[in-house]
Amino acid sequence: MSRLNDLLRELRTREPTLARDLEREVSALADRRAFGLNFERHVPEAVELPGRPIRKGDKVRVLPPRGASVKKANETLWRVIGVDRAKGKATLEELAPSKPEAGTPDAQEGLFRLKTITAALDDLVVVAEFRDSIYPGLVSTGKVERGGDKPYHVVINAENYHALETLLFTHRGKVDAIYIDPPYNTGAKDWKYNNDYVESDDLYRHSKWLAFIERRLLLAKELLNPTESVLIVSIDEKEYLRLGLLLEQTFPEANISMVSSIINPAGAGRESDFSRTDEYIYFVRIGKARILPEQRNEERRPVTWDTLRRSDLSSVRPTRPGQFYPFYVNLQSGQIEAIGEPLASDVPREKAPKRKGCVAVFPVRPDGTEMNWGITAEPARNRLASGYLRAGKHTDGAPQPYAISYLTSGIIEDITSGRVEVTGRASDGSVIANYVTGRLVMPTTAWNKPSHDAQRYGTEVLKALIPGRRFPFPKALYAVEECLRHVLADKPTAIIIDFFSGSGTTLHAVLRLNKQDNGRRDAIIVTNNEVAAAEQESLRAKDLRPGDSEWEKLGICELITKPRIKAAITGKTPDGEPIKADYKFTDEFPMSEGFEENVEFFTLTYEAPLRVASNREFTKIAPLLWMRAGSQGRRIDSVSKGWDVADVYGVLADLDHTKKFIKAAGANKNVRVAFVVTDDDRLFESVSQELPDHVEPVRLYEAYLRNFEIDTGRGVL
Repeated sequence: MSRLNDLLRELRTREPTLARDLEREVSALADRRAFGLNFERHVPEAVELPGRPIRKGDKVRVLPPRGASVKKANETLWRVIGVDRAKGKATLEELAPSKPEAGTPDAQEGLFRLKTITAALDDLVVVAEFRDSIYPGLVSTGKVERGGDKPYHVVINAENYHALETLLFTHRGKVDAIYIDPPYNTGAKDWKYNNDYVESDDLYRHSKWLAFIERRLLLAKELLNPTESVLIVSIDEKEYLRLGLLLEQTFPEANISMVSSIINPAGAGRESDFSRTDEYIYFVRIGKARILPEQRNEERRPVTWDTLRRSDLSSVRPTRPGQFYPFYVNLQSGQIEAIGEPLASDVPREKAPKRKGCVAVFPVRPDGTEMNWGITAEPARNRLASGYLRAGKHTDGAPQPYAISYLTSGIIEDITSGRVEVTGRASDGSVIANYVTGRLVMPTTAWNKPSHDAQRYGTEVLKALIPGRRFPFPKALYAVEECLRHVLADKPTAIIIDFFSGSGTTLHAVLRLNKQDNGRRDAIIVTNNEVAAAEQESLRAKDLRPGDSEWEKLGICELITKPRIKAAITGKTPDGEPIKADYKFTDEFPMSEGFEENVEFFTLTYEAPLRVASNREFTKIAPLLWMRAGSQGRRIDSVSKGWDVADVYGVLADLDHTKKFIKAAGANKNVRVAFVVTDDDRLFESVSQELPDHVEPVRLYEAYLRNFEIDTGRGVL
């Protein structure tokens, strides 16, 4: 290196421009590690964006004619230098000069020229290279709302590198856990590099895979909370050694453990080789993150339901006004339908309002003595809604025909704290809860558990949720659930990301964790809408292309991920039928019950920065602001009146309304973020100083644009 530096110094005096170029290349080579994992960091990836409108200045590819079989992607890139929408044409200029044809004057002179052609707009597809700046937005494609005021889980249909760049604006340094199951690089058509499937005979498939994964891990690292967070990566034997070294180099300060997990007890038969039964899971712990213990030799003791009728003689009616009221129990089902209002002390219980099909149940001893209930009507209604109150045994002819029982506040506190495990609900809606005893032990590094069987609890679960739809090798639901439980059991409000989400198992696992401990964990999963390789040729034979509605409806996101998550939450298949299967293991209940959760589905869009900066694409940027504020409550989709304050954030688009905005933001103690649209530093600072201390001011669109303009080559080495 010293001799090389001497030569560069000498060259600098004669050819400074050439010297600078060489120094830059030498510096890039020097930055590569001499020890550890060394691999070829290939030309940065590019992704096609079907359906994105063609704009002047775009990079594009010319698509093959409809119906043509495509064996290899056309890699020629063109720049759009003119668009004639009336004629449906675009003028293109080749990005790289073409080699002249032999025998032409250009060939004799050694001239390389840029070609210019005209092409139909319908035959072009926009291409985004990973060194390019992008300006993303999100368009909602549907939602499911069953979770009240809980945060919304988010499903994003996008290329995952660009989705990660997008999440840096909304969640930089905020993520508690990332779980990913990346392509295993088996040599089958399971992943693409630069729009081409990487085949088993590709001499560079290992380095391409490492470059592909490294770029995404570098972005993921910026998302993870540096104080305490965990990255979990599943992999098989094809790349686990290289992945381990890559993780050590990318996260040098982290604690890294690897677990082996049996996912196919019968074994995958291979000629002249061992049958494969397991895969590997890396846990990369950052900061204070730790692996949590699990309970072994568990014993379950059902909680005790106390009778709601008071028994002491000092509580006879009317000693406690407000505690003598009717429970309306359905005579057919035996379930409590409603709770009435208290009766005045001089009103006989026979005069209480009637309810069709129900009997009014009051606290009356067998000898006819009227007592009081143990709690007033409103707390009783709250317990009933939560499943902490129920009607019991029916006794014909008794003054109190049904026993009414409830869970005491102490047991409810134990449920909330996790000391009592709720494993399901009875037919009347009351909880099935148990005290769980047993010793806590640290999990081992070898997992051989029936719940991790990928066929029974991955493929079969998916079949129950979305019958008739196939997805290759879905993860076992309970295996992902266990991975997350080992790092998130003590974090009921954790944020989880999966940017290789496939069928959506990670989000499904988070739904189960939340139900088990009343958590409010929030999952963000990313998948693309790639159509399976086997189906692409048949679709092309029908003159279809990516971007066509008939093509897109068969992609992973539309055909598998979205329907799977909808089914899990609603408890119904895509055909509207109740799911005919039960959950197993930690929390057993019918899948048809679904979950009390919210989710919204989005597609990533690519916007023009000038339109964003001039506030003309607010509806596309609005979901990003909502996500940055916590994906909770009402979203502000329009600021036509100049300002708005929603459940947890606000947007000020017209500074003439500053006083109203500040007043509304200050009146709502749940507001966390205030987005202020201005290009004036002084005005932004003025508004920021007036906001309450608990509200974070964010300047639009400066913060948004800067996020996507800083280091456009981030992760591209």
